Amino acid sequence: MSDGAEHGPDALVVAPTVGVEEEFILVDPATEHPVARNGEVAAAASRRGVDLELELTSCQVETATAPHHAVADLLDELTRLRSVVAAAAAEVGVGVIAAGAPPTVPVAFPITDTARYRRIGERFGMLAHEQGVCGCHVHVAVPDRETAIEVSNHLRHRLPVLLALSANSPVYRDADTGHASWRWVLWSRWPAAGPPPHLRSREHFESLVTMFVASGAILDDHMVYWDVRPSDHLPTIEVRVGDVQPTASEAAAFAAIVRGLTLTALRDIDAGIAAPEIDTAILDAAMWKAAHDGIDGAGIDVLTGESVPALDLVGRLVDDISDALDAAGDADLVTAARRSLGSRGNGATRRRRDFRDGTDGPGIAGAAMAEFTG
Repeated sequence: MSDGAEHGPDALVVAPTVGVEEEFILVDPATEHPVARNGEVAAAASRRGVDLELELTSCQVETATAPHHAVADLLDELTRLRSVVAAAAAEVGVGVIAAGAPPTVPVAFPITDTARYRRIGERFGMLAHEQGVCGCHVHVAVPDRETAIEVSNHLRHRLPVLLALSANSPVYRDADTGHASWRWVLWSRWPAAGPPPHLRSREHFESLVTMFVASGAILDDHMVYWDVRPSDHLPTIEVRVGDVQPTASEAAAFAAIVRGLTLTALRDIDAGIAAPEIDTAILDAAMWKAAHDGIDGAGIDVLTGESVPALDLVGRLVDDISDALDAAGDADLVTAARRSLGSRGNGATRRRRDFRDGTDGPGIAGAAMAEFTG
């Protein structure tokens, strides 16, 4: 993902590359409870030519796409990777779902047996053992870390809308949590999670990371779990706020929106437009409201503090980045996704609808399995 966007008057002509990391939950096909089989599934995927990452808990696996200029190519790879994961899981005798949090869970998740994950489990206790949540991490190429920090500032006030849009974890422990994204609620308990602060410079960012590590609040810089951050291992801006998406097509549309926001931020940076400095209390309230309501209620306009229907906030965001979507060739894809959002809802809408129709927790996982390769 090393191809950054062009700067200057033609900054919107060439779109930067975009890639996606997706985390998935392995489940027992009969009970649909999470199962600790990620090593076996990874081995089966490797035999099919795909290397999976082992996540914090041994009930999870992760895929990562290559960087792509065309979102259509990104969608093709997302679909192919999901198909391989599903086939590998079936070979092992387990199922796989794309859900921000498992609808039914054990008291604690087993930690993947690597040195780093064992240290995290020992240091953070039940905070680690109660996880098993899955995100959709979108990487967009930027020229350098300084630019990534500026883009982070410009994207910070967009995080609540992205969270509402991507919410896909309303059911947990066989209950409706009352939140569209219970994953975000769980994940925000980590020491360096949630929205980042407004970063004054690269030095400011690096001093914060140094403090986190030196104090023991985190083990290493990879544990900076902010909802948007300069990637610690790629020349990208990494947007981590979203739940994993129920389908590959929804993941691709979400990635297109994130790239559109990044292109728009780069345009504003080139024009000397400063990022808005949002009151932390307002941003925190907007994040909680987004996690709670998703797209099916109201959100908070962080620039005014007003309550606004969440779908209207999504519409405003898409309108604000329309030039970037046109320039990247993503306008039609995002328009179609926006129509689908209005008619079908997002992952949280659909899983909650399943639950309220009388389906218990395992049935919710079954619905997620049915959508997995869509």
